[in-house]
Amino acid sequence: MAHLLTPAPVAAQHMVRMRLAIMRNSLRGDDAANLTAGVSLGVLLAIGTIAVAVLWPPYLPLTLAGWLSGWIFGPLLFGGGSEALRPEYFSMLPATPRQVAVALLAGAFAGPAPAVNLLALMSLPVYGWRFGPVGVLVGLVAAVSTLITMVMISRVFVALIGLFVRSRLTATTVGVLIGTAIALCSNGWALAAALGGTDTAAWFETVFRVLPSGWGVAAVEASWPLALAILVAGAGVIGLLLAVWARLLSRRVVSAVRGGVPSRRGTPRPLPATTSGARITAAKELRAWWRDLVRIQLLATAFSYAIVTPLLLLAIDAWIMVPFTGLIAIVMAASSSANLYGADGTALWLTLMTPGAERSDVRGRQLAWLLAVGPPAVLLSLAGTLVSGESWAWPWVLGLLPALLGGGAGLIVLLGVTSLVPGTDPHKRGGNPLSTGADESAETGIAWLVLIAVPTTALPAAGAILYHPLAGIAAGLLTGALSMWGFGRIAYRRLESRGIELLNLMKHGPAPTPDKPTTADLPVQHRIGVMICHLIAWLPLFPQGVAPLFMKIFGVEGPSWFLALHLPSMWQWPTIIAMIATGLLMYGYAFLIPMRLSSSSTAPTS
Repeated sequence: MAHLLTPAPVAAQHMVRMRLAIMRNSLRGDDAANLTAGVSLGVLLAIGTIAVAVLWPPYLPLTLAGWLSGWIFGPLLFGGGSEALRPEYFSMLPATPRQVAVALLAGAFAGPAPAVNLLALMSLPVYGWRFGPVGVLVGLVAAVSTLITMVMISRVFVALIGLFVRSRLTATTVGVLIGTAIALCSNGWALAAALGGTDTAAWFETVFRVLPSGWGVAAVEASWPLALAILVAGAGVIGLLLAVWARLLSRRVVSAVRGGVPSRRGTPRPLPATTSGARITAAKELRAWWRDLVRIQLLATAFSYAIVTPLLLLAIDAWIMVPFTGLIAIVMAASSSANLYGADGTALWLTLMTPGAERSDVRGRQLAWLLAVGPPAVLLSLAGTLVSGESWAWPWVLGLLPALLGGGAGLIVLLGVTSLVPGTDPHKRGGNPLSTGADESAETGIAWLVLIAVPTTALPAAGAILYHPLAGIAAGLLTGALSMWGFGRIAYRRLESRGIELLNLMKHGPAPTPDKPTTADLPVQHRIGVMICHLIAWLPLFPQGVAPLFMKIFGVEGPSWFLALHLPSMWQWPTIIAMIATGLLMYGYAFLIPMRLSSSSTAPTS
């Protein structure tokens, strides 16, 4: 195989074939269905981008900037991006770093994401139609160059982050950046509304055109000599990015050989002298939270999102979210810890080889998570409530805080043993410190499940608070303790009975089950319905249902974009209830239809 990377065209051809072969052999069942759903959503967004070029051309630079942000922040949100072909695999081949970079770049285009993005960039020649045949031709060339630039920026950005994250401080910095980016994506409208105005809009329009995603628009609008200069400059930027990426890849291979983690200095501290297995496990877990760069980055992401989100709303003088900063941090931290056992790789064998250690292991992990998340969450909750001056929020904060802490501590261990996603052993991870080697789509699905399940555990406390504040605080303490104890009990009982199966799953991956039905086996109409429900069920449930519900309860003024609050008062509550019911029904359909398929296939036949 060594000769494959000598001629560049041959190297690119073989890298594309390898990438396609990996995709072809790895996509099975639900993975294929998830890919189909993602590609379908991407195609819809691409068609929407073309529609923007036709109907609202001034907003085309903003729309293309959204695609660029997806290439930049998408890999950070999903564990460092797809690394089916790692540069470490080719470190022993007789090829220069530039040859390897060119070949890997060719392999990066062998997938659905670049194809969907290229479809979206067809908005450039469509927009160029306004300027005649020359505009269409320039738009076609700009579409290809913009796609290459976006992919190269993504690869260089991930490589830079990979080399940058080599200490606790840098891992925390990256986590803060990711959390801030997520907060801006979800609540950046508040900042835009606060900065509204003609001058601000013109400034944003200039920024979007200066970004690499806006160069194609600028080339289409310019005269042909200037357009040619812009395209040539874009090609030069691509060459520069390729050279930088080649250099980063060579640095990454060297750093991966060295381990890619901070070296430990001094004599390691001994574990506490105690006969309690739970305390020893908690001490071990706390050290993992302190030393594992992936865990540090995930916690920093959770807390930075929780802090930045209320700060963005302060731009429109909305203090309602400030008291709940700590509560948001708890939910986000639980979501990032959903695959707690999978992140440790095959280290579970140490627990299974110790008789009766399953209970201590589960309880110790719960205790360590509470110690890592609880104190800063409590501090943020108390400080946020004091600073905001929202005295009405005290019962809600004091009641929901223990309920969410207990629910999070219980659910992360329960899902850790019931929905484990196999990951690479920490000492065997590649040169990308953001990647755990686990299935990104499966980990994302568990994270979304935790985002829904943890707040659900606090519903009894919320109902009791509406009845009486003191009753709500007592209910929060009780439900938190019961959730932590009950879910933890189920978890260690399952670990006792199914521990060997979990270890085999982490070591060898899921066993092939060709006869087991998946979402891909549903009839077409149900498959489309399940996909649509998964994609949009959150819209009626949370933004149009739960959010206006709390606004009505707390007497918050301003209808914003909530449909129910724009209606006459007699129709507001029915609309809120209808929206929540619609969201729950859509989620029920999305989960129950595949379960019904599975149960019907396993039913005994006479």
